[in-house]
Amino acid sequence: MTTDSLKPRPILIALALGLAAELLFLANLTIPAKPVFDEVYYTEAARTIARLYGPYNVEHPLFAKTIMAGGILLFGDNPLGWRFFSTVAGSAVVMGVFAIGWQLFGRVRPALYAAIFVLLNFTVFIQARIAMLDGFMAAFVLMAISAMIAAARAPAPQTRRWLIAAAVLLGLAVGSKWTAIPYVAFAGLAMIALRWRGGDKSYFAGVGLVPGLAILGGVSVATYFLTFAPAFFYQYEPLTFATLIPFQFRILTQQLAPLPVHPYQSVWWSWPLDLRPMWYLYEPVDGIQRGILLLGNPAVMWGGLIAVAACVYGGLRDRATPMMAAALLWGGSFGMWVVVPKKIGFFYYYYLPSIFLGLALAAALERYAEPRFKYASEAALLVTLALFAWFFPIISAAPLDSDQAFLRWTWLTSWR
Repeated sequence: MTTDSLKPRPILIALALGLAAELLFLANLTIPAKPVFDEVYYTEAARTIARLYGPYNVEHPLFAKTIMAGGILLFGDNPLGWRFFSTVAGSAVVMGVFAIGWQLFGRVRPALYAAIFVLLNFTVFIQARIAMLDGFMAAFVLMAISAMIAAARAPAPQTRRWLIAAAVLLGLAVGSKWTAIPYVAFAGLAMIALRWRGGDKSYFAGVGLVPGLAILGGVSVATYFLTFAPAFFYQYEPLTFATLIPFQFRILTQQLAPLPVHPYQSVWWSWPLDLRPMWYLYEPVDGIQRGILLLGNPAVMWGGLIAVAACVYGGLRDRATPMMAAALLWGGSFGMWVVVPKKIGFFYYYYLPSIFLGLALAAALERYAEPRFKYASEAALLVTLALFAWFFPIISAAPLDSDQAFLRWTWLTSWR
């Protein structure tokens, strides 16, 4: 047996991670058997697309709802049909984190830890088991980031293909939810910064800056508009080439419309601190009390903030580019909510930033904790796994023994 045959194969590891995540997400997926939280809006929107009936839920673009419609057509208008492709998106998130980590760190071990931290962060588990838009948007954003890193480092013949792939994925992300729009800008800014740093030669070989930006912008916009294709075949109020652009302003109008005060609304600065989670479900279902609390795993959420600070420190002091990249991914994803105007805020807006905490944790543990304690990453992973197991009943709609059972898991009064 050669030494090369013993080396870990990243693609096989990524596939194994995706399979493990998919099996976890699929377990008892059809419980509860009724729509949960915003599923009531998106399942109805998916039905209308599946029947090509007419516009519904025009506050958001079509693509994520079109994917859900595919689930209904495949498995029926039932919980499996509504939620199946959300599990696939969740698995793609886990594999996307591994791919990003492997490319940033150049080693399988920290990439693997980053992906497992993300898998065990409650936010990914919950969003992978509910028919909402954010899971699809996040999956496409993560795959786009991975493709952008590949484009930056690829030899000249492959650069353009990876760049086109990244642009397509960004277009699909925006077509799932407009929250992804800033990531198109982030991709362009990253390309400008890397070309400037690399003296216009080290990164994105064979593609000039202006043509590269044109590919990013043009392909992502074209892909976005293609996601509206089903609406051209509606029975009522079908889109036309003349109404496609005005329809975007209709979406914008809905986005900017005022909303009433919501009991679970929260302010942006509270999200990283895990202060105001959201109850997606807490009521008797199928004859027994069940609950789904959208909460972040405290080990990842709170430990991740320390890790982000450590990554900034390492990036500035030691010029550790991968660490700074992990910090910037979190910082850009969270920082946009500080400047982007929203009617009201909700904890699930923090979904993408919470994902990038896994990369920061893996990087910081390996660089700063393991030289002092050899098994620091393993210890952190055990704590994360233990908390996932402890909170599992309240994040998975498992049967609870009473309507006061939530008190076991709501450590803070703001979690109630």
